Amino acid sequence: MDSSMFPTYSWLDFTFTVVGVCTYVFDVGSDLWLAQEFFHKGDLFRFGLWLGFMLTSSLIIQMFSWFWLKYDLELKTFQTTHKHMILFGSERRLRLTCFLHVFQLGFLCRQVSAIWQGFCVWWRGEQGSEYTAYLTHDLSMLRLIETFCESTPQLSFMIYIMIVNNHARIVQYVSVIASTISIAWMVVDYHRSLRFFLPEKSNQTWLSSVIYFLWNLFLIGPRVACVSLFTSVMSCYVFVHFLLLWLVFLVWASLQGTNFMDSKAGEWLYRATVGIIWYFSWFNVMEGRTRGRSAIYHWFIMTDSAILMVTWWCYRDQEASQSYSLILLILIPLSYLIGLLVKMLYYCCFHPKLRQTQGLKKVSDVPDGLAALGMAVETDSFRPAMLNRRMARHAANFYRDTWTC
Repeated sequence: MDSSMFPTYSWLDFTFTVVGVCTYVFDVGSDLWLAQEFFHKGDLFRFGLWLGFMLTSSLIIQMFSWFWLKYDLELKTFQTTHKHMILFGSERRLRLTCFLHVFQLGFLCRQVSAIWQGFCVWWRGEQGSEYTAYLTHDLSMLRLIETFCESTPQLSFMIYIMIVNNHARIVQYVSVIASTISIAWMVVDYHRSLRFFLPEKSNQTWLSSVIYFLWNLFLIGPRVACVSLFTSVMSCYVFVHFLLLWLVFLVWASLQGTNFMDSKAGEWLYRATVGIIWYFSWFNVMEGRTRGRSAIYHWFIMTDSAILMVTWWCYRDQEASQSYSLILLILIPLSYLIGLLVKMLYYCCFHPKLRQTQGLKKVSDVPDGLAALGMAVETDSFRPAMLNRRMARHAANFYRDTWTC
C-alpha cells in the first residue's frame, strides 16, 4: 500500500495530543473540585451523583482501553514490531497494565504513551509515525466516549441545578456555554480523526470543520436542554426515562449487527456505550446508506424531546420561569431545526463523495473496514502502513456513501 495516500504524524498532531492530555487532567481536577464543593455544602445526593458520572465514565473507558490492548497484543506482527512502543504494553508487564486499568489509570497511561511516542517521532525523527497515529486514533475514540458518558450528563446536571436554584452566576453561564462548545468540538475532533483513513485530497477543510461543528452544536445543545428541563420538574423519573431509551437503543444497535470489537463481550460493551451516545446525539455504527436510519433516529429524538418539553411546560413553576419559559419554548425547537438544515448542507456540499470505484489501490494488509472504501483487507496485519482497524471500520461506515450520516 502506498503510505503517501495517508497523512503522516506532524507537529500539529503532537500539539493536539499534548493539549488533549492537559485538558483531560484539568477536567478531572475541576470535576473533583466541584464534587468537594457539593460535599462541603452537605449536598450528599449531588456529590454522589457527580462522582457517579465520573466513575461510570472512567470504568467504561478503562474497559475499552483494556479490550483494545488485549486485541493488539494478539495480533501477529504486533509482538515483534510495536509492543515496546506502548507504555506497560508488553506481555511481561501485562499484570502491571491490568493493575493500572483496575485503578482507573489505563487511559492516562495511554495518553502518556502517545505523548512520548509522538515526541520520539516528531522531535527525534525516529520511526513509528504510523503507530503514533494509531495511538492518537484510539485516544480520539476514548475521548468521544468520555464526552457522552461523563461531560454531557454533567452539563445536563449543571443546567438542572441552575433551573432549580432559579439563579446563576456569570461564571456558571460561561461554564455551560464552554461545556456545550467543548462537547461539539470533541465530535469534530473524532470526525477529523476518521479523515485520516481517506486519501489526502479528502482531508477535512476548516470550513468543513466549522459546518460540522455547528450542526452538532445546534443538535446536541437542545437535546441536553430538554433533558435538563424535564429533570427540573420530574427528577425522580429522568433515570427511568434514560433507562427505557437506553434499552431501546441497545436493542437497535444489536439488530444492526455491529462488529466494532473483536470479542463478544467487547461488542456488547460497545453497543451499550452506543446506547448512551444515542441518548444525546446520532452516531453511525454500520456502513451503507444510512439516511433512513438517521431520519428514524432524528424523528424519534424530536418526538421524545417534544414530550419532555411539554411535560416541563405543564409542571413548571410559572412564576419562577416566567422570564425565560417562552424564550426556551421557541429557541430549543428552532435550534434543532437549524441543526438539521446545517447537517443537510454539510452532506450536500462538504461530505466526501467516495465510492468503491474511486481508484483506491487494492492491498492485502489494510485493516478491516477499509474494504468499504474499495480496499482489500486482511484482518491481522499492520504493515507496511499500520492503520487502526477499529477506527477504519468507523471511517468505512461514515464515508461509504455521500448520504451516510
